[in-house]
Amino acid sequence: MAKPVIAIVGRPNVGKSTLFNKLIGQRLSITDDTPGVTRDRIYGEVEWCGKSAIVVDTGGIEPKSDDVILIQMRRQAQIAIDTASAIILVTDLKSGMVATDNEVAQMLLKSGKPVVLCVNKADSVGEPPMEFYEFYNLGLGDPVAVSAVHGHGTGDLLDRVFEYLSFEDEAEADDSVINVAVIGKPNAGKSSLINKITDIDRCIVSDIAGTTRDAIDTLVENKFGRFNFTDTAGLRRQSRIYDDIEKYSILRAKMAIERSDVCVIMIDATEGITEQDTKVAGLAHDAGRACVLAVNKWDDVEKNDKTMQEFKKKLDADFAFMSYAPQVFISAKTGQRIDKLFEAIVMCYENTCRRITTGTLNELLAQATTRVQPPSDKGKRLKIFYMTQAGVKPPSFVFFCNDKELFHFSYQRYLENRIREAFGLEGTPVKIIIRERGEKKCCKP
Repeated sequence: MAKPVIAIVGRPNVGKSTLFNKLIGQRLSITDDTPGVTRDRIYGEVEWCGKSAIVVDTGGIEPKSDDVILIQMRRQAQIAIDTASAIILVTDLKSGMVATDNEVAQMLLKSGKPVVLCVNKADSVGEPPMEFYEFYNLGLGDPVAVSAVHGHGTGDLLDRVFEYLSFEDEAEADDSVINVAVIGKPNAGKSSLINKITDIDRCIVSDIAGTTRDAIDTLVENKFGRFNFTDTAGLRRQSRIYDDIEKYSILRAKMAIERSDVCVIMIDATEGITEQDTKVAGLAHDAGRACVLAVNKWDDVEKNDKTMQEFKKKLDADFAFMSYAPQVFISAKTGQRIDKLFEAIVMCYENTCRRITTGTLNELLAQATTRVQPPSDKGKRLKIFYMTQAGVKPPSFVFFCNDKELFHFSYQRYLENRIREAFGLEGTPVKIIIRERGEKKCCKP
């Protein structure tokens, strides 16, 4: 299921980007005292008490401005509001409530979305000043005093926001249906593949890049099983995205990746492998989704007896970060090797859902540590007490050891490769979690 979306909105220069950076735990959005620094929507992920959501930072809203840039920023913010499950309205305690705050609040009330009022720049600890209480006049309920710079009050803010978010649909998902997101750069043949699979013109097909704007779901049932294919908008380089609707489409494509079980990454064989292909694949890899590399339009390529092998070598080199992904050479137009694609999707799904008993894992661990001794530093050697599987989609394994600092990345990679060899986890990433004995996981923004 796609993660819920939280939109951060407000007038310019109230600290929206500073709050966004504090919630996601990294400096992703540019912050400056100059109004209008943030123009497009920027996306990140916030984790709170074991649950996660997508956070969208928006440009400042000036409801009555005729400035061209401010009009575009207002449209961007409106798109974020339409997409959001909940909204954080950020105001500024130091400048007090102004007419623009009231106009933005009225706009949000008309949206019908749940709104949490954040009064930023409450940097003093203790009871807020009297100016804080004037924000009740916005009619959005109890405001939350926050200092985005210092982090004060962000926990209370997240508690309020997460009350409005729904995570129940994840438990209600139909396990008999494999959710497949078809992703790739524009004009790679994603819609053509869906149409060929269903034998109907479910999606508009055109040589014009960007024809698909929304993420379209199509249920398919055949001899391989039941599948929900999502045709997504082509993901192009950020510098080439000008259209507001297309930027909205990209968010929908990313959300489709989040709720998928398997991602089919479409590559245009006639254009060869590009940097954008690897970036698109990186989105699925970072999301922990099982992946299939589908090289489309193979029927249009001039071939000799070495063409496929040379292309495979290029795939291995450019997609070295996801060497686990099977490669299928297809033609969405003729249906060539579509059955092979379905076989690869089913295999990837079975592997990403695979569970391995703790006893079997620790037998493998004993063999692996005997073959290659754990690393040591300054006379202290890494001791791995045991391992267990923590979850699936992707398979996640927790190693309990005496010192995390000694657990070098290269040794993690060695153990991951041993797990893959022993249990055949082709098509799925593997997540390795290192814990010291007695360590507990805590939740924080």
